[in-house]
Amino acid sequence: MKHCHHPLGRSALLVCTLAAVLFPMRTVAQSPPGFDQAWQEIQEFYRSRLEDEGIVGSSLWFLHGGRTLAREFYGMADLAEQRPVNETTIYHWASITKTFTGIAIMQLRDRGQLSLDDPVVHYLPELRKVHNPFGSMEAITIRHLLSHSAGFRGPTWPWGGDEPWHPHEPTTWQQLVAMIPYTQVLFEPGSRYSYSNPGIVFLGRIIEELTGDDYEVYVDKNILKPLGMYGAYFDHTPYHLLPHRSNNYYVTGGELTTNGLDFDTGITVSNGGLNAAIPDMVKYLAFLTGDPRRQHAYDAILPRSSLREMWQPVVDLPLDTTGTEGREPLRESMGLTFFILQHGDLQLIGHTGGQKAFVSFIYLDQTSGAAAIAAFNTLGISPEGRPKPDTRSVLSDLRQRLFSNVFPLFRERG
Repeated sequence: MKHCHHPLGRSALLVCTLAAVLFPMRTVAQSPPGFDQAWQEIQEFYRSRLEDEGIVGSSLWFLHGGRTLAREFYGMADLAEQRPVNETTIYHWASITKTFTGIAIMQLRDRGQLSLDDPVVHYLPELRKVHNPFGSMEAITIRHLLSHSAGFRGPTWPWGGDEPWHPHEPTTWQQLVAMIPYTQVLFEPGSRYSYSNPGIVFLGRIIEELTGDDYEVYVDKNILKPLGMYGAYFDHTPYHLLPHRSNNYYVTGGELTTNGLDFDTGITVSNGGLNAAIPDMVKYLAFLTGDPRRQHAYDAILPRSSLREMWQPVVDLPLDTTGTEGREPLRESMGLTFFILQHGDLQLIGHTGGQKAFVSFIYLDQTSGAAAIAAFNTLGISPEGRPKPDTRSVLSDLRQRLFSNVFPLFRERG
């Protein structure tokens, strides 16, 4: 039987163990030689790190060809209600939403409604008031926004936000427009990578301008529903899904703070507003990895050739050697809203997410069709030193082990 540990006491452990009985780890015959042993090692590492760090709840799934090979549930979705994490637990996916925005832009490109090399100001003339010491704002294109190479700042909300009555994010387009005269381009557009949330918000606004739909409506009609992601939604949780919504928790100096089930991402919804249970996200990963039996339906959403275009490197990321003692650091590039990671001979496509105390990742190997997805609902906050739980470190270490020990098995099989 799959074990499920939690440091919060016997009652939490009992409920969590019941969930393990109801939703056991599942492996299927299509898994390659060595997978069961490799997954057992991942499973042991995953449980041990989450318990040691004091993470409240988490899920981890591994897929191949759109089919679930293994899945893990850990801890609690909501402590006050004593709800364990299970298959129906809904997480907030934060910046993974950006990949849906990129796909929406590519849909409009394929329909002839825009070109990736169009100047952004042709659609958003308000941006002409941005201070650009490097030249005309006409030089900044949609491709620059998609690849985080336009030169815009990182945060959407650089002023305020430190009072309880401040909104979590800007709530209207007019608020961003008011900040535009106080916004500057920080480097020559296209010359390098710098992650920019406002750049993706601008893409969401272009989608609305061209289609006449709110961003959420467009994505629901053109991506979520065609993929059968009927439980996925943006921002506030529909009433009938509230029993499945994960809470999220900050831990500061050992003290746990409950953040609440819902928050409003406002005008930044295209940048990080998506919520969904993992089975819905599995449908998204199945679309990304492809399936000959469903490819006609998938191509109606976005042709495979356009997805591959999104996965071509546009700009390299600086080499991060943090925590790479004894191993080669990951080499990372930015495509069109997707990150491209080179791990030895493997090229992995994906994105991470982090907002409030939710942290997550998706990764896939387009050659083998293998994919992994994980979500956590707890984040340590520390103004100095190492936070506990150090959820981002757990994510990084888990990702590294998957890349080194599990994904290669599916290449060797071929």
